[in-house]
Amino acid sequence: MNNPSAFSGSERELLAMTADLDEMNNDIAVPAMRDGVAAMIEGLHERSASRRSFLTGAGALAATLVGAGALPGVAGAATRVASATAHAREPLAFPPKGLSGDLAVAAVAASLENLAVFAYSAGLSAASAGKLGSVPAAVATFATTARAQHRQHAAAWNGVLRAHGKAAVRVTNPTLTKVVEADFAKVKTVVDLANLALTLETIAAETYQVEVSHLSSAAAIGLSASIQPVEMQHIAILYYVLGEYPGAQSAGGQPLAFSSTAKAV
Repeated sequence: MNNPSAFSGSERELLAMTADLDEMNNDIAVPAMRDGVAAMIEGLHERSASRRSFLTGAGALAATLVGAGALPGVAGAATRVASATAHAREPLAFPPKGLSGDLAVAAVAASLENLAVFAYSAGLSAASAGKLGSVPAAVATFATTARAQHRQHAAAWNGVLRAHGKAAVRVTNPTLTKVVEADFAKVKTVVDLANLALTLETIAAETYQVEVSHLSSAAAIGLSASIQPVEMQHIAILYYVLGEYPGAQSAGGQPLAFSSTAKAV
């Protein structure tokens, strides 16, 4: 396994990877995610509301999911993530009380997405302030793109929660927040930041992989399955930033045929 002290790849290649990531997300992942959310709402309304109510709710949410960059429907969650760690320090039963099954999974997923948004935001702020040394523009472009996609994911899960009459999850995952804060305090270079981001992306991807077997509805499984591959794409690009094999691998850098789930929440 390589251990670079600075980004040593090609900025041109990294920008091309990021552009491909963004294109596939917009063309494939977002429509699939929109369909997954709509299907979960439809299932709810088939049980408890009229078809007209469903169309109104689903249509409004679909409009939310086509915003540029971040999903405006969860703009509250996205724009308040910078202060989410303060909220996360408050006593909090997690998943929130009253949530079970697919909705409990939705809450955990939203909290992980919020944490990723926080980490990328903190990293970009540190880079802008010159605290990470030389940060290639291509790395910042990737971080900005990944952050926007995590905002989209949080929006999707919070859209499901709100459609079921539950409060959106605004906090970062309480179990991991203090650990991430402590790790971020040690970040001194762009490589340190990439390693932290890699850990968070791996936790998210492996959690989605595990939770698919815990979800009860096909709609929830479809929504989760539309997001998990995006996290895996983030992981592959981060491995490139670190100069490592861009796929599932052991701690020693040995390629693996199947992704581990050891870091799942």
